[in-house]
Amino acid sequence: MKAKHQRLTLVLLALAAIVGAGLLALSGLKDQAAFFYSPADLAAAAPAPGTAIRLGGMVQGGSVRTLPDGVTTAFVVGDGIATTPVAFKGILPDLFREGSGVVAEGHLAADGSFVATNILAKHDERYMPPQMAGKMHKTGSLDQ
Repeated sequence: MKAKHQRLTLVLLALAAIVGAGLLALSGLKDQAAFFYSPADLAAAAPAPGTAIRLGGMVQGGSVRTLPDGVTTAFVVGDGIATTPVAFKGILPDLFREGSGVVAEGHLAADGSFVATNILAKHDERYMPPQMAGKMHKTGSLDQ
């Protein structure tokens, strides 16, 4: 076999090994991956019920309510195009409020509602801890 053919064979084997390793990694992670959807994405093409996903959007004003069991919170997440009802059993983060951004991890129920297992409240880049904000308003700067 000529040296040119040996190099070509080695390059093809290396390429096949890289592709094989990538496919193995993807197949191992497919159950762990949670994709981000907006309510409009869910309305257009919802994944199968029970598939782990992340739902992101804004908590609609007037939609947050605590259910009679005392630990389940129901609210509606919207993105300006569509809305999705969400149910979460647990303690909500401190930054969670109506009109703020939220990312809910969980799955779709058969009725099209979202069952959240974890809630991540988002804040904007201008966030400042309440202690610092109070200090800034009193003194006009953060130096003191």
